[in-house]
Amino acid sequence: MRAVHTINAPKAIGPYSQAMMHNGLLFVSGQIGIDPFTAELAKNFAEEARLCFSSLREILSEAGMSFAKVVKVSIFITDLRNFEALNEIYAQFFSEPYPARETVQVAALPKNASIEISLVAMS
Repeated sequence: MRAVHTINAPKAIGPYSQAMMHNGLLFVSGQIGIDPFTAELAKNFAEEARLCFSSLREILSEAGMSFAKVVKVSIFITDLRNFEALNEIYAQFFSEPYPARETVQVAALPKNASIEISLVAMS
C-alpha cells in the first residue's frame, strides 16, 4: 500500500491522504473545489465542479492513470438543483463506458463547498 500525493491538487485538510494505491486499486479521497495554489474555494458550483475534476485528474495522473481507469465515482452536492449542470461538466471528463456512480444531496460539506467528489480507479 502506498500514498499518492501531488502538489497540483489541494493539500488534505485533515489527517488523510489524497489517495491510496493498493493491489492495483487507487482510492481517491473526496476533492472539493479548492484551487491547489491559492487554497481558495471557487465562486460558484460550476467552477467548484471543474476544480474537483481537475484535482482528480492530477491525482490520477500522479498514480499513472486517467479517467478511463475509473470504475466508481461518488458525488456529494448540497443542492440537487445543480444535478443537470453537474452532468454537463461530468461528461467533459468521462466517456463511455461510464464508471458506476452515485450522486447524493448532503446538508453540508467541508469549507462550505457545494460539491465533493471521490473515486476508485483500477490499473
